Amino acid sequence: MLIDQLLTKALDKKELSATEGLFLFENAATTEIMWVGNQLRQQSVPGKKVTWIIDRNSNTTNVCIANCKFCNFYRPPGNPESYITSIDEYKLKIEEMFSLGGEQLLLQGGHHPNLGLSFYTRLFKELKSLYPNLKLHALGPPEIAHISKLENKSHEFVLSALIKSGLDSLPGAGAEILNDRVRRLVSKGKCGAKEWLDVMRAAHKLGLTTSATMMFGHVETNLERMEHLVSLREVQSEKPANSKGFLAFIPWPFQDESTMLRKLKRARNQCTSDEYIRMIGISRIMLPNIIHIQASWLTVGKPTAQLCLDSGADDFGSIMIEENVVSAAGAAYRFTSEGIQQAIREASYEPQLRNQQYEHIPLPEVMQQQSLDKTTLIVD
Repeated sequence: MLIDQLLTKALDKKELSATEGLFLFENAATTEIMWVGNQLRQQSVPGKKVTWIIDRNSNTTNVCIANCKFCNFYRPPGNPESYITSIDEYKLKIEEMFSLGGEQLLLQGGHHPNLGLSFYTRLFKELKSLYPNLKLHALGPPEIAHISKLENKSHEFVLSALIKSGLDSLPGAGAEILNDRVRRLVSKGKCGAKEWLDVMRAAHKLGLTTSATMMFGHVETNLERMEHLVSLREVQSEKPANSKGFLAFIPWPFQDESTMLRKLKRARNQCTSDEYIRMIGISRIMLPNIIHIQASWLTVGKPTAQLCLDSGADDFGSIMIEENVVSAAGAAYRFTSEGIQQAIREASYEPQLRNQQYEHIPLPEVMQQQSLDKTTLIVD
């Protein structure tokens, strides 16, 4: 009976507490969670369209002092494999992305001890000067917190300077689990849960569009996952009326290959397809004020991601022309533009290209021509 009551409450878009979400996650049938998740998806994003984006995930630097125990990407200062990406390298990456129909650079990196605000403002200004149509979806709350500490400035000051220099939107990177017990175990060198949320509050106050994430399946409890969702929901409810706030939520399972968490035998990736599908559904249930839920095909693969479209997800994310961080821990799945559209169609949905603001945009001419060429070949 309690399951039915909570599912009805969710369908009415009433907020569930963390303990109520936990009860559903641990007791409701997967089919029940999927059905309610899909119903709520149809309330927020009606129809059969599933969005996707073409962008490139590049890195400013791999130098980092955060020492996260799930990250194989970073190098400590002075390491012979460390780098800072040059403008000439960015040019090659951006021009290749443009040639493939993309317009957005998802730009992130490590907590470099010597790269302060002036480095990023100069970089953003130069990239926008070279490529005025480029969209910068860049950094994330931990990097904003790191820069703020280096400069002894407020989050709002740092974000304002970055926006003036060309920052278009702020990814929800580095959330992991928004609980300090968990963060001390997996990412002690990053900002705490409250500061992550405070950076997002500042971003929303400035009208900056953001997203939110969760990396789960390591040392957290199921209750801590639900508390994470409640924290995001509360911050979203505080945003100014003229701010979009969190436009999307993206959960993905911890990737453990060669990570310190696995080597220390503290955690392994044991997330099943069923668990991930349930997390997508419960995310839709717990976050009635966040419009879009994205399925992470990169970490769970095509078949599971396709099922998530019946569990509350309405977005398939990016083809990821380049991605280095999660891949370094074992995420090996890949999609082309054709492949991601075909995967969406196979799941009985209609693929729709979007930009970072989740505005629907037409396929680039290069793709339209490719489709035309293939049709001509078939006719011939």
